[in-house]
Amino acid sequence: MGELIERVDEQDRVLEVVERAEAVRRRWMHRIATTICRDPMGRILVLRRAEGHVRFPGHYDVMVGGAVGVGESYEDAAARELEEEVGAGVPVRFLFKFLCQDGIGPVWFGVHEALIAEPLAPDPSEIGWHAWLTELELRKVVDRGPFVPGGREALRRYLGRSAQ
Repeated sequence: MGELIERVDEQDRVLEVVERAEAVRRRWMHRIATTICRDPMGRILVLRRAEGHVRFPGHYDVMVGGAVGVGESYEDAAARELEEEVGAGVPVRFLFKFLCQDGIGPVWFGVHEALIAEPLAPDPSEIGWHAWLTELELRKVVDRGPFVPGGREALRRYLGRSAQ
């Protein structure tokens, strides 16, 4: 049996437990916990997904994350994924969630923020490249090249919050 997740509805209420591969194949709504990372200088982590990655290989993203497990909170899943993917065992802070229809959607993205002051240790099966960019640098490149659709939308919402 594959990875189990919770299929949810338009209000993010649990309907049933299903295999993640089936949820993606059938485009069933489920949950993804993500984190946008900043360094002490305020720069944002940008990564390029590994070429062998199942979803969006070689695409750029600003979100570190993955599926929320059965009975797991968005926050717990975000912290777990941050540790697994970049080796950062730091606290995450929930910011907002939104229903994303693009990419593998529909999925609920729970977006978090983390401050990372330690060196990263990216999992090479997940991340092929990474760098820290300023908001200005990131705004200039987000619409260039292959970018994960949900990551682009999450970044716009994230940056829009700081402009308010």
